[in-house]
Amino acid sequence: MREPAFWHRPASWRSRLLMPLAALYGAVAGQRMQRDGFDAGIPVLCVGNYHTGGAGKTPTVLALTKLLRDLGETPVVLSRGYGGRLRGPVMVDLARHTAADVGDEPLMLARTVPVAVARDRLGGVPLARSQGASVILMDDGFQNPAIARDASLIVIDASRGIGNACVFPAGPLRAPLDLQLARTDALIVIGDGTGADAVAAAIAVRGRPVLSAHLKPTDASIAALGGKRVLAFAGIGDPGRFFRTLRAAGIEVVSERAFADHHPFSQSEIEALIAEAARDGLTLVTTEKDLARLGSLANEIVPFPVTLEFEDTAALRKFVSDRLFKAREKQYRISSPSPGGGGSTRV
Repeated sequence: MREPAFWHRPASWRSRLLMPLAALYGAVAGQRMQRDGFDAGIPVLCVGNYHTGGAGKTPTVLALTKLLRDLGETPVVLSRGYGGRLRGPVMVDLARHTAADVGDEPLMLARTVPVAVARDRLGGVPLARSQGASVILMDDGFQNPAIARDASLIVIDASRGIGNACVFPAGPLRAPLDLQLARTDALIVIGDGTGADAVAAAIAVRGRPVLSAHLKPTDASIAALGGKRVLAFAGIGDPGRFFRTLRAAGIEVVSERAFADHHPFSQSEIEALIAEAARDGLTLVTTEKDLARLGSLANEIVPFPVTLEFEDTAALRKFVSDRLFKAREKQYRISSPSPGGGGSTRV
């Protein structure tokens, strides 16, 4: 889906026209978010966002994977597998699955961390635990109450923020903002800009951490494109962020093509891009997420991997460690025999 331009402008006649539908959607989403979730029996950390489209969840999941492993944990990612045909539950197998099977993000993540795909996320919990998971990392699902989580880390782009702050379809929000703010345990602001300042202030007032981070290209990706003129294309939530990241790294972007998020590239589209790049003497470059969808069509395309770097890694580490400790303390209380003897007590 390509986001309507009016979602990122002050409230217009289009958004006002859709307000009745937005009120209905928001009411249903709000009631749903307030339900109690299933206790997975191990800590669950959710990486989500307030709105449709991308904000940097995938690099955040990868950064948390590294942090959790540094803490001695065994994380397994649980994903809905958006864009894939398999309902699951199934573990992503790079030798067997394609993006058409499990979705582009799970396929990309599976190169680094075990990924369980389950359209019904509850069904993915026992599968993740069977893989020896000590922590489940939920990729998206902040608005889905099916599984109780021990921390919800919300990702927001510093420049784009939350657009016109209206609920879908009048704007990009997946649920009323106040309700989402109340359930946010930490906010991760990615990049530079002032678009997320109001949300960050609202989270800080609640006494919850606001963590700043930036997408940084790998040294190898910069070296691969050094001195080259490129044609960049992307089918992600915010293609403009990808193009800005390229330019900020000193890459000469001569031409750019933006596609809708999770766009299923056809062979003719890729052949046309390859032909255009060859004609103009350009190198064709895209994101790792887009490359995951291209399969055998990716041979003449250069990926541009990035990592997420936090300004205060110690603060993130403390937040995650504290949440894991509290989660396990809660599980201990639940499983411990009651003072009266016999059985267990739930709190």
